[in-house]
Amino acid sequence: MKGIVLAGGTGSRLYPVTLGVSKQLLPIFDKPMIYYPISVLMLAGIREILIVSTPEDIDSYRNLLGEGEKFGVKFKYMVQPKPEGIAQVFLLARKFINNSSVCLILGDNVFYGNGLTKIITRSISNNIGATIFGSYVRDPERFGVAKFDKNGNLIRIVEKPNHAISNYAVTGMYIYDKNVVEIAEHLKPSSRGEFEITDINNIYHEKGILSFERLGRGIAWLDTGTPESLLNASNFVEAIETNQNQKIACLEEIALMNNWISREKLTDNIKKYAENAYKKYLVSVLDHEAIRN
Repeated sequence: MKGIVLAGGTGSRLYPVTLGVSKQLLPIFDKPMIYYPISVLMLAGIREILIVSTPEDIDSYRNLLGEGEKFGVKFKYMVQPKPEGIAQVFLLARKFINNSSVCLILGDNVFYGNGLTKIITRSISNNIGATIFGSYVRDPERFGVAKFDKNGNLIRIVEKPNHAISNYAVTGMYIYDKNVVEIAEHLKPSSRGEFEITDINNIYHEKGILSFERLGRGIAWLDTGTPESLLNASNFVEAIETNQNQKIACLEEIALMNNWISREKLTDNIKKYAENAYKKYLVSVLDHEAIRN
């Protein structure tokens, strides 16, 4: 399984904030936004990750993340010349995918909750075709929405319906088998001029190989594309981290827990940080690991 993080787009809903910086580089409390989707892939055991962004912003992600060695992963980078839909990513990334299964996650999505990692790893292990994740929301018209029959079986996914057909929105995390590239190659642009991820999901559903996984009440899904949702996400992360004294999406900590980096490597990484709360937390991670061992 390979991973892709889509960190493109103009971030127009956040103007003027994003006129000079990529949206996924903005902070959610104490970490760049892109750390959160990367952390989900890492927790799922995915170590080959492609970062897709705009021509103007791709170098900023290289400067932030490097080649991935400090996190025990391998990052590659690819430019999306124009934002022409999520599904376009599979056409751009066909060489990276190279007959592998792939998990695509949007760079402005935050997932958090007890049991989330188990759900994703199970979905990866059991995936036959495609797996998508649904979350109960109050404003489904903003998203691709799941339509069910009277028995609760999925009928299809409808992109931004005018009328609420259910309250289950399709989140920005998708698991596909190697055939997703071939399916994407036969897509036609929608009326919006985009290659729609919803069309790919419906094709898998028509083939009978789409799994729809409902995320329960204990799992939070935050789409951080507006000023209000960005603030809410920061407040959410701050509350969790303060109350639990554990960080969300600390990539160095995940790498250490996965045994992808050594204590010595983490110690070297820590030396590169200035004296701040994040560095103090990483020092505490080392101390706790020493006690545990």
